[in-house]
Amino acid sequence: MTASTPSAPFLAAIAQYPIDEPADWAAYEAKLRRWVGEAAGQGAGLLVFPEYGAMELAALDPAGKSDLHASLGAVSDLLPLVDALHGELARAHGVYILAASAPCWVAGRGGGHYVNRARFFAPSGAMSHQDKIMMTRFEAEQWGVFPAGAIGGGVRLFDTALGRIGVTICYDSEFPLIARALAQAGAEIILAPSCTDSLHGYWRVRIGAQARALENQCFVLQSPTVGDAPWSPAVDINRGAAGLYGPPDAKPAAGVDMPVDGVLALGEEGVAQWVYALLDPARVAAWRGDGSILTHRDWAGQPGAGVLPEVEVVVLR
Repeated sequence: MTASTPSAPFLAAIAQYPIDEPADWAAYEAKLRRWVGEAAGQGAGLLVFPEYGAMELAALDPAGKSDLHASLGAVSDLLPLVDALHGELARAHGVYILAASAPCWVAGRGGGHYVNRARFFAPSGAMSHQDKIMMTRFEAEQWGVFPAGAIGGGVRLFDTALGRIGVTICYDSEFPLIARALAQAGAEIILAPSCTDSLHGYWRVRIGAQARALENQCFVLQSPTVGDAPWSPAVDINRGAAGLYGPPDAKPAAGVDMPVDGVLALGEEGVAQWVYALLDPARVAAWRGDGSILTHRDWAGQPGAGVLPEVEVVVLR
């Protein structure tokens, strides 16, 4: 794909989102309105929520609080309401929102399966989505959540007013060919929503996210769930910190001047908060055009570069 004209710099809000125990729908709605209103009030144009942040909705169903598999249906059944609320908030505030991912029942072979779906909303209220591609052992062996490819669908790149944006959900970030396919299709920004129950898990995703930023010379934003939710059979422990990563590079004359570790913003681990960061998509073109190293350009030169997954480009405005 040919390069697009770089978009203007914008502020991103990356959530360290706590799994609460809402008493009813009104409590959940009030929380989401508060979080979105706070970030939009700071001038953020892109709001990123984490993987499985929507699992707090299982608290509204007694079965969802006591049974692991019942929690899937409890949340999936509420997604039409959840998505309508996110669409309303995206329109009202004029922002892009990557909603917290959720189990979603999709009809298909054998009657259907649950997938882990991250829905992406435009300021117009329009919505598209990215389903998780690589399942963790917990998802595959205990929970029965299926990968995107099991029911059709695959990798999507969103052509937005902020730039070209891809989504790699948690474990997906640890597999380089997914992000590489996005970068080759033109991605300047990759969103990495995550949900991990240990610092080991958080660091696996973070290391993957930073490696993808290095390889593809792009921005990667990680948004985790945080806090304890002992009532939940699915997301009872949550560890992590939100971060914005880029390639560690420094060539000021070419407009490339990065921290030595490539970390542009980082939250305090475990604290419920927004982490704000300024993104300038023009920096991606600078990194890829005249960086100290050119990993994006040189990818194909490595032995066994291989065949990349196909990418569907979705216009989301």
